[in-house]
Amino acid sequence: MARLSEKAPFLHPECEITDSTFGAFVEIGKGSRVANAQFGDYSYCDRYADIANARIGKFANIAAFSRIGATDHPLHTATCHHFLYRSDDYWDDARRDTAFFNHRRSRTAQIGHDTWIGAGAMIKPEVTLGHGAVVAAGAVVTKNVDPYTIVAGMPAKPLRWRQPRKIADRLIALAWWDWSHDDIRQALDDFRSLRAEQFLEKYET
Repeated sequence: MARLSEKAPFLHPECEITDSTFGAFVEIGKGSRVANAQFGDYSYCDRYADIANARIGKFANIAAFSRIGATDHPLHTATCHHFLYRSDDYWDDARRDTAFFNHRRSRTAQIGHDTWIGAGAMIKPEVTLGHGAVVAAGAVVTKNVDPYTIVAGMPAKPLRWRQPRKIADRLIALAWWDWSHDDIRQALDDFRSLRAEQFLEKYET
């Protein structure tokens, strides 16, 4: 029997999940924290990922210890400490700054389909990774990444195309990530054996 299911995500031990939704065949690695996030079908994160305020497409590959939508602190005020907005943790007669938390939640990171985020990488709030993009291990992504582009460094900068632009455009148009579970299974051998251009030649209509 297959380990993953379309009915419910496979949650490893010690996960913290709040206000999040998951598509079919999703897996969340041990000790990961996921808050205000949406996972598309087949996407997964490995151990101890920290994901907040994010919309993740289908077939996203998120490696261990990565962080997406890293929350920030206010820098324009006299202090940037927790007591400023988590005030009820410090005083019985104080309330949390709900406007600050609402602003945080609104700053959504967007992760495209068939993306790969390497171990220990960080994706900042409001950043968009295009479909097919790859983020190298340890990179800090502060700006949008074009589809099928590989980025690395701190801050992350483009290294090269994952696929040539014309191939990338054709893959996006093909949108194989929207195929049914059965159709993907039928094409499994071709996914494994064919190069991207050969795959396109066979499946483009």
